[in-house]
Amino acid sequence: MGVARIRPAGKLESPWHLRIELLDVKPLVWRRLRVPANITLPKLHRVFQTALGWTNSHLHEFVINGVHYAESNPEWAEELAQVDERRVVLSKALGGESRSFDYVYDFGDSWHHLVVVEDHRLEQTANSAVLCIGGENACPPEDVGGPPGYADFLTAIADPRHEEHQNYLEWCGGSFDPARFDQTVVNRALGKIKV
Repeated sequence: MGVARIRPAGKLESPWHLRIELLDVKPLVWRRLRVPANITLPKLHRVFQTALGWTNSHLHEFVINGVHYAESNPEWAEELAQVDERRVVLSKALGGESRSFDYVYDFGDSWHHLVVVEDHRLEQTANSAVLCIGGENACPPEDVGGPPGYADFLTAIADPRHEEHQNYLEWCGGSFDPARFDQTVVNRALGKIKV
């Protein structure tokens, strides 16, 4: 795997526009992100965690062109057939033809995301900042039990008569709004990521 060279400051480049969608949940959770063309997979992981509202508490992997990329973990690398993601640049991993890839977070809950590469020639900018340019709905709470557990969770918190209603509310901190999405808050958090 080659390492992308850093472009000189001020040189115009086309950022990538990515749409990441969390599969198998309702309401649909998605974000549209602008990222630098030379973003590495570890930085992209941080961007996804921040934009979606995950807490980076679990393992993850990218599946791009059939290759599984993840953090270097000698204990699991051979068994999971994963490639160390540390120096991998997204554009190099995608090659010239791929327009989508998978991002899996938390192998227990198995949060599967589809990432689509949208037209990355939409704008020319010297600004390499990551930006959320769209999205909808809140990310499920960590450790809720994957898509089936999230569906049960939403059913319980919506019905005060449900036997698990109070337990779930206490577990999630008192309230949860599945429709919550604040683009300004997301961009403030993304602004702290150095790319």
